[in-house]
Amino acid sequence: MGLLMTILFSAAAAYLGLKVGQVFEAAIPIAIIAVGVTGILGKKDSLSQNVIIQSIGACSGVVVAGAIFTLPAIYILGLDVNFWQMFLSSLLGGVLGILFLIPFRKYFVQEMHGQYPFPEATATTQVLVSGESGGGSAKTLVIAGLIGGLYDFVVATFGAWAETLSTTVMHWGQVVADKAKLVLKLNTGAAVLGLGYIIGLKYAFVICCGSFLVWLLIIPLMNLIWGGQVIDLMGTGLTQTIGSMAPEQIFKEYARHIGIGGIATAGIIGIIKSAGVIKSAVGLAVGEFKRKPGAQAAASERTQEDLPMRTVILGITVALLAIFAFFAFGGVVANVWQAIIALLIVALIAFLFTTVAANAIAIVGTNPVSGMTIMTLIITALVLVAVGLKGNAGMVAAMVIGGVVCTALSTAGGLITDFKIGYWIGTTPKKQEAWKFVGVAVAAATVGGVMLVLNKTYGFTGDGALVAPQANAMAAVIQPMMNGGSAPWLLYGIGAVIAILLTVFKVPALAFCLGMFIPIDLNLPLLVGGAISWYVSTRSKDAELNRSRQEKGTLIASGFIAGGALMGVVSAILKFAGADWFLGSWNTAGASGAAPAEMIAILPFLGICGYMIYASLKKAKE
Repeated sequence: MGLLMTILFSAAAAYLGLKVGQVFEAAIPIAIIAVGVTGILGKKDSLSQNVIIQSIGACSGVVVAGAIFTLPAIYILGLDVNFWQMFLSSLLGGVLGILFLIPFRKYFVQEMHGQYPFPEATATTQVLVSGESGGGSAKTLVIAGLIGGLYDFVVATFGAWAETLSTTVMHWGQVVADKAKLVLKLNTGAAVLGLGYIIGLKYAFVICCGSFLVWLLIIPLMNLIWGGQVIDLMGTGLTQTIGSMAPEQIFKEYARHIGIGGIATAGIIGIIKSAGVIKSAVGLAVGEFKRKPGAQAAASERTQEDLPMRTVILGITVALLAIFAFFAFGGVVANVWQAIIALLIVALIAFLFTTVAANAIAIVGTNPVSGMTIMTLIITALVLVAVGLKGNAGMVAAMVIGGVVCTALSTAGGLITDFKIGYWIGTTPKKQEAWKFVGVAVAAATVGGVMLVLNKTYGFTGDGALVAPQANAMAAVIQPMMNGGSAPWLLYGIGAVIAILLTVFKVPALAFCLGMFIPIDLNLPLLVGGAISWYVSTRSKDAELNRSRQEKGTLIASGFIAGGALMGVVSAILKFAGADWFLGSWNTAGASGAAPAEMIAILPFLGICGYMIYASLKKAKE
């Protein structure tokens, strides 16, 4: 069952991540489904089994994040990558992330018990434990999944209403966009709305503040000051003046690079803050390495048994040798010397950032893997160019190397959540660790196949393409550095300054900078979802009732995410098979400048918002 969940949620997470740039956490929905199915089957004392199901299935989200943040950039750059390169990049990165984290499990889970909140692990543990009394939560999830799935399926397949609502739907909005380069856009999808609910109002607001800074201030200001000028910061031969560009193009050519600089700097700040954690974790790991196998077995209870450290060290050695062989003989780099350099980059950065990723998950439940991956790509590009690998071959190599590192960091962050759940419930860590390798392999194969289908169906460039914002960021970083051009260091520097100031004033820098980079139409619905989460959890003076309503809303939001994303994949497969049911004329702008489908888009969106509020508030106190 865990492997089935891995396949389904890998496909769903890949589609949603390529569309909105964020991969939803699959742990809670999978835990709910596991509880529901074991309840329906009448299984007793199934708590430990459900932990293993959740642990295996959760491989989907972490492997998907590692793959889709980097590998689609190869397509975006006009190059090609085959299935085996995608599969091995994800598989080897995931295996390395598991092996690097195992020696640090006791530090984060046991030694620091009570020091870290572990929000994701806390929520999942509550679902699993409460589920022993029945599978009613699964029913709520299924109903919400059907509603969200059908909603997004109708939009993606038939275009019954527009996927994005813009202020340009009105005449005055079009004038303001043309003259002042000021526009607001809202994605009307159920999956993105659900994502916002789970993120919550605080972080959704911070993310949107980043968007507002870019879209309501920076873009209009650039038009006001430099509207008549041609500014080619990257040496790509740009000939348009800023004033002749649409707001979306100004964002793509200039403003989003400020977000990239901010994301990278936020990652550096995270490493600096985590220096003490890394030192303590390494000390604990060294102690484990020195301990004799017999002594370890005698000293450990079942709930503290890891895979033997000798096995872990052997596994790391084999994994690194396999990565070297993949780089040297898998068409990634040109020669053995470059493969050695690439291996050193992977080993050093993955090891250093593994504890950073685990620390971030333990504190806030968010893994800043994208910022750390951008840093990896910058370092990789500089080193590969220095050893003579540049141009198209250099870009493919850098992206595959980045994919290995990104998957390793993402997997390590997800695994620490699984370890904490197992620690609280009392499962055996070494069983979680062993099954995690199998889950990573299945997720890697699934995401590789899904990306091939989505690339052939939608593509990642041009009209109607998947947004793939994280992969676009990676491509924007690597392309100029590999073709003899220069990166937009000035814009990166502005983003770095913003990230530093945010940190000084204790504002979550990574979330804010992600808002500056991700298009505003994908951020505004997060704010709507976060507002709904706040609303349903504050209507009563009874704190317990508010908590029950909040949890009911979380189930509905999870259903929207899973259902919407899964049906998005189904829609993509139908289009790939040549079934074109899209209502083209209904989605074509008329004399008024707006398509009929866009004019009515707000109505169904308000409908699913109303359903989420109504269904959540119906929840009685338990």
